[in-house]
Amino acid sequence: MVNEHHLQFLASREYAQMLEADLLPWVEAQGDLGDDVLEIGPGPGLTTDLLRRRVARLTAVEVDPSLAGPLRDRLNGTNVEVLCADATQAGLDPARFSAVTCFSVLHHIPTARSQDLLFAEIHRVLRDGGTFLGSDSRDLDAIRTAHEGDTFLPVDPETLADRLGVAGFVDTQADIGDHSLRFVSRKVRA
Repeated sequence: MVNEHHLQFLASREYAQMLEADLLPWVEAQGDLGDDVLEIGPGPGLTTDLLRRRVARLTAVEVDPSLAGPLRDRLNGTNVEVLCADATQAGLDPARFSAVTCFSVLHHIPTARSQDLLFAEIHRVLRDGGTFLGSDSRDLDAIRTAHEGDTFLPVDPETLADRLGVAGFVDTQADIGDHSLRFVSRKVRA
């Protein structure tokens, strides 16, 4: 659940500029995402717009029908397929994706168990050697206040690598910034 003020920010020009200046260089520094990428929780699609210009095929899974429908309509005829589904139960093929991204989504998942189910599902749909990368908000008073009326359960940066390890991921690297956490992890190459 996302409050209206937060949703407006996620669709704003200011957020788009932040993504372009801050998130995009970090994503590009992680290397080639490959040919078939999954994006979890695109919301209004600003991150989708950044990704779709850099990959051959992008699947975006959005749980909120009021966001998924307009995004699907806007990106119809492009290299993006938008699915309205819970990402833990979207019925995606195993070992399909070269990379999975998840930007500013994890804290909107209501329980740690649900987050862990998502990690396990991401591992299942990633190819061997595939990359899982994402960013999320830190648990700070100002950020918590901005999420009033939202689901807000930030991931603890201290336990993230262990939680991803339980799902099967290796080589997790996390960068803790002033307001956010960025992470990259890999599925073992068979």
